[in-house]
Amino acid sequence: MSGIKITFEEMQYIARFEDITSAKVLDCIVESDRIINVIQQGEMGLAIGKGGENINRAKKAIDKPIELVEYSDDPATFIKNIFGSVITIKNVTFKEVNDKKVAEIEVAAKDKGLAIGKNGKNIAKVKLLAQRHHNIDDVILK
Repeated sequence: MSGIKITFEEMQYIARFEDITSAKVLDCIVESDRIINVIQQGEMGLAIGKGGENINRAKKAIDKPIELVEYSDDPATFIKNIFGSVITIKNVTFKEVNDKKVAEIEVAAKDKGLAIGKNGKNIAKVKLLAQRHHNIDDVILK
């Protein structure tokens, strides 16, 4: 995780989010249509707030959709956290393929489309965060 480079714009979003929620943000990715914040392990409740009040206040102040992912030192748990509770992850395994670390994720058949997302947006988020935080070179859905 130490190799993550955060831009000035991302630092501004992190500071604003932390001021509003008091939750520690470890990483922030700013995209044209959303902001993805990786939250310190154990602080997801603080980031969301009672009845969602903290996250809603942050969304209003920042005026962009904000997606939250709880960090974990365990790569399998982190990947499950990226997908969120809506998608059923049956199993996460890791293997080396051509000197690259690959995560194979077994998803419930009914959730495969959701796991990929519109235009591959969800799986792209998983691949990006898995690479940034656990040096996983590729993610494959099974």
